[in-house]
Amino acid sequence: MDADTSDLVSPAELQRLRAIVDELLPDYLRDLERLVNIDCGSYTKEGVDEVGRWAADFLREQLGATVEVDENDRLGNTVIGTVDGVAEGPAALLIGHMDTVFDPGTAAVRPFRTDDGIAYGPGVTDMKSGLLTGLYALKALRILGDGVRDGSPGADSSAPWLPVGRVVFIANPDEEIGSPVSSPLIRRAAASADLALVLECARANGDIVSSRKGIVDLHLTIHGRAAHAGVEPEKGRSAALEAAHKTIALHALNGRWPGVTVNVGVIEAGTRPNVIAERALLKVDIRALTRAALEEAEAAVREIAAASSVPDVVCEVEERGRHWPMEKLERSTRLVDTVKGIARSLGFDLNDAATGGASDANTTAGLGVPTIDGLGPVGGNDHSPAEYLEMASIVPRTAMLAGLLLAAGRDPVVGGWRPTRGDRTT
Repeated sequence: MDADTSDLVSPAELQRLRAIVDELLPDYLRDLERLVNIDCGSYTKEGVDEVGRWAADFLREQLGATVEVDENDRLGNTVIGTVDGVAEGPAALLIGHMDTVFDPGTAAVRPFRTDDGIAYGPGVTDMKSGLLTGLYALKALRILGDGVRDGSPGADSSAPWLPVGRVVFIANPDEEIGSPVSSPLIRRAAASADLALVLECARANGDIVSSRKGIVDLHLTIHGRAAHAGVEPEKGRSAALEAAHKTIALHALNGRWPGVTVNVGVIEAGTRPNVIAERALLKVDIRALTRAALEEAEAAVREIAAASSVPDVVCEVEERGRHWPMEKLERSTRLVDTVKGIARSLGFDLNDAATGGASDANTTAGLGVPTIDGLGPVGGNDHSPAEYLEMASIVPRTAMLAGLLLAAGRDPVVGGWRPTRGDRTT
């Protein structure tokens, strides 16, 4: 059953937040069009940085945040905004990414458009709308707080509007390629966070995400021996043949552990048909629901890499990326129950779900921070020309996020996490 959140945030406050977001919707949509029409694939630094400059300006001008820009020569810069709130309140980490998977020129070919309540365009749900939802939820809270101060006789006009102790908002430039630049910054911020809210889009049915599979990306390079395939093939040691044996063995791991998948997604081998292949490369994706299962599956993959069916070949293993699983922590359940209750008060239902894709939520949950994801608006067909956003979901989902922050700041259970939190630095 959904939690009763009326003792944390009243239905009247939630409806006021919804009305504020509804008033802000034209601005939100103008900003969404502007951001979608910027080419900002992960490797298009100039586009990602254009989005980053916009986000930094919003954080400073609309929210009064202190902004740090961590610069990078190759990928986009990471934007980190910090807003202080009520004394002794819990610290919240919000994460939204600025990059997309699309190549330069995509925005010109498929610019932002709307049709019958649906918005289209590159990154419209993954995750320009989620990024905006986080920013506009905070703006709605600021407007709500300013209104309370202005309308209350004797109210302290200097009182903070932010209902939690602190928000750190990270605009991530490289999530679509595994967050290689931003992950250390996310880990640093998570070390002092009491909860993390990740702004990926909701599932197509509106579900939020409470758990995600972990991922290990391995490259297996097989070294054989080249020889003439017609004249003296016996002198060769085929890396291509060894790659075939390893591929079969790797795929046979599927089903050994519940929820574990092993996939050889790319095979590269050889140079010419009349040459015994001297080198082969396997790009392997391992996914699992729990850290223990992921470690066991990875160990099995490495055992297969170390063994050989073709004599005199060797295999090197290189780790190219890793996300530990986002497991549903006990404290995360408190946040899930709260957001379900807030959604119900706003007039809609949602559930929490597990998914196989990784996000920055894997990083925060892996460090022990209570985390929920999928808090953006409803959409689907991510990473495809058919990517879409249900525009009717923008206002209620943004109000829901604002209400969650309001409730978290007042929740004595969440507030009680701070003395036992410690520092998460691993």
